[in-house]
Amino acid sequence: MKIALIGATGFVGAAVLKELLSRGHEVVALARHPEKIAAQPRLSVAQADVLNADEVEQAVAGCDAVVSAYNAGWTNPRIYDDFMQGARAIVQATKAAGIQRYLVVGGAGSLYVNGQQLVDSPEFPAAIKPGALAARDMYTELQTENTLEWTLLSPAIGFHPGSAAQARGRTGQYRTGRDEPLMQADGQPGDISAADLAVALTDALDQGLHVRQRFTVAY
Repeated sequence: MKIALIGATGFVGAAVLKELLSRGHEVVALARHPEKIAAQPRLSVAQADVLNADEVEQAVAGCDAVVSAYNAGWTNPRIYDDFMQGARAIVQATKAAGIQRYLVVGGAGSLYVNGQQLVDSPEFPAAIKPGALAARDMYTELQTENTLEWTLLSPAIGFHPGSAAQARGRTGQYRTGRDEPLMQADGQPGDISAADLAVALTDALDQGLHVRQRFTVAY
């Protein structure tokens, strides 16, 4: 398939790009700064600002699916507004280009524990709350989307660049859940590497899984 990938230079997006290419997909990576993406076989780069729906539409035209690992930047003081603007522009552009399949990496903050979303708990880290709220609100809007065959993947609670799971790299193994975080046998939050998160997302794409659903993964 020909896949448009948004966020290919990020922590998650780079892993998704590697996984897509390893499975033989042709990838069009959207980037404001194309020079940041190294040339590879079956990879083309389209210059586009994710906040501009018209530019995104032109870049994704002719693709079979759109995969978004967009992040507005954790240190961005406008992270909430930019995240929501970008997410809405991507959805608008995907539909305008006539593409039905849309897969997006969301956040863990919208997962439920004891009936409450994690982002609403008093223990939720304040430093990442604006971005987590944006990811939650993006998912809320996506649930009303009836045109796209969308899938949203929420990472495990323990998912972050410095976690021990990242050292595992790609194992190809993971467990799946729906709206509650997956826990370890000892009761601690589950984790997943970026490489295996990319495996799960690409499996959903290749196998047509989790259409119009959210799912989560962990070891």
